[in-house]
Amino acid sequence: MGSWDGIDAFIAVCEAESFSAAALRLGVSTSHVSREVARLEDRLQVRLLYRTTRRVSVTDAGRVFLERCRRLVEEREEAFATVSESDGAARGHLRLTCSIAYGERFIVPLVNRFLLAHPQLSVSIDLTNRIVDLVGEGFDLAVRTGTSLDDSRLIAVRLASRRRYLCAAPAYVERHGSPAELEALVMHECLTGTADLWHFSDEGRPVEFRPTGTWRCNSGFAVLDAARQGLGLCQLPDFYVEGDLASGALISLLDEKRPPDEGIWAVYPHRRHLSPKVSRLVDYLKAHVGRL
Repeated sequence: MGSWDGIDAFIAVCEAESFSAAALRLGVSTSHVSREVARLEDRLQVRLLYRTTRRVSVTDAGRVFLERCRRLVEEREEAFATVSESDGAARGHLRLTCSIAYGERFIVPLVNRFLLAHPQLSVSIDLTNRIVDLVGEGFDLAVRTGTSLDDSRLIAVRLASRRRYLCAAPAYVERHGSPAELEALVMHECLTGTADLWHFSDEGRPVEFRPTGTWRCNSGFAVLDAARQGLGLCQLPDFYVEGDLASGALISLLDEKRPPDEGIWAVYPHRRHLSPKVSRLVDYLKAHVGRL
């Protein structure tokens, strides 16, 4: 058994909390991962993981060993990267995740253009609206929106900002009027999407409002269409509605209560050596996302 045998499998199981998820991440079978970890435990004569039919958890000894293994793997990867990427070229395989609508409209086209200039690079893009565990699921990079980052394992680079608008169609406003204050929103039909809360600012104070109504869909473009049809109010990011606001198909409401702009971030796992494939793509996105 080699010195490194089982370590990558052990780390993957700990981070994914599952043998099957770890196998998917590593591109091997679940039985292979299970054998690797079992051999590692036999070699150490220590139980590293508790296994039940429902979950996998790390023992106290396994937790100590995990932290040391992570540092060793980081050193190993940094050593490989220092030599193999010494020319600064973006090469290898990169895993990226982003929200569905924003990714389809902006990020994927930018990544496609980036790939044309870097033919030694391959990419897998996972568009999902859930918050992906970048470290646990083995992703190199995410593009996210929000105002803060609470994971010390990650680094965030601001790419641009986005603005949120409260909107309605002229026909809706003609029938139901325009809310003059935030308190008046409870009297209106609200079109809800994936966000459970709408955000506003009142004299510098953040204010949250929980929209209610008879219409809901987990698609921003579906919310937009419902608003165009005059079915109610919506709050959506700028890239959905700015064209309709410019054409008059939608009206912006309560502009004085608009929340601060959200950041658009490139987020990646904390490593002392940032590989060229990630650093170059982050630089490219930073140069182009703000122009969209």
